[in-house]
Amino acid sequence: MTGAIDPEWIPTPGYARTRDGVSIAYCDVGTGPGFVLMPGVPFSDFVAEWRIPVVRRAYGALADDVRLIQYDGRGTGHSQRDVADVSLTAMIADLDAVVAARGLARFSLLGFYNSSTTALAYAARHPDRVRSLVLFGGTARGWTPMSGPETQALLSLIERDWDTFVESITHAWLGWPPGDEGRLAAEWFRNATTPDVARATLRAASATDVTTDLPAIRCPVLVLHRADAHVVSLEASQELAAALPDGRLEILPGSSASLFFEAADDVIARIVRFVTGRPPAEPLRTSVSSANAVGSALTPRETDVLRRIAAGDTNADIARRLGISINTVERHTTNLYRKIEARGRADATAFAIRHGIA
Repeated sequence: MTGAIDPEWIPTPGYARTRDGVSIAYCDVGTGPGFVLMPGVPFSDFVAEWRIPVVRRAYGALADDVRLIQYDGRGTGHSQRDVADVSLTAMIADLDAVVAARGLARFSLLGFYNSSTTALAYAARHPDRVRSLVLFGGTARGWTPMSGPETQALLSLIERDWDTFVESITHAWLGWPPGDEGRLAAEWFRNATTPDVARATLRAASATDVTTDLPAIRCPVLVLHRADAHVVSLEASQELAAALPDGRLEILPGSSASLFFEAADDVIARIVRFVTGRPPAEPLRTSVSSANAVGSALTPRETDVLRRIAAGDTNADIARRLGISINTVERHTTNLYRKIEARGRADATAFAIRHGIA
């Protein structure tokens, strides 16, 4: 980030009204080409997202190069909660209201998971307005990302235990680690909506199929997929990219179900280049000294060990690469786990990725 946004800044919602009378909360930050970040319904709350350090760094970096517009879908976040219609038509009406309120004539869209079908449908219906699309975890059929047995088991918790569902989707499905950021993410999901709205929205999303809209989408579409993702298969992303007249698939490293959780600098650079046609203003890098502020200070050798852990090296590999004994590697590992509050290699790797050490 270039520092254009005050590090303590939290967006104050503005409001737009849809043609069916629903109040939709939005924020507008940065300058440049209009770039609308679609809401992660039914768990959208952009104010809560900006309170999470890893997310605000990513959004702030985007806002260095684009005019970033976010909004909460109907029934969620700071938008009107008491809604009955959560259909695809209603979701398109939300987007219509926001871009009209902000005076956007042409813009790009970022859709992910359930919001991808809305982004695709909107681009097909408004080819003169949508400059480009970026999709992550997206499919043309809403059932696809929710059809796996693990996801179905998780969704069944909505009916039985909302708190357990929230904790599970935060940590098991999306991969947020324990600690302050994981706690803030769980609060975001817990308070973003109600079980009734979540259930109705996911039911409507699972029935949505915009396959027939794809040939009408004339703008360039960037489909992003993580190499080791499991929520949406690589085959599904390949199928989507191939079905679009001007679609292309790019593979991101890692397995996170969240777009900006792993290799955020690479993700943002790809998006900025695609949307603006130029490199980002400044790569999103978090220095080791910044990472140290999250936990106790790591020694240079502990940082070296953490970097090799994040690269997937075994203790024997690390010992050979660094020219130290396995016992010394184990001692450094124990110390750095304690300092960054990691329970194992997965937590340590997530920490290294979030803080630019990997």
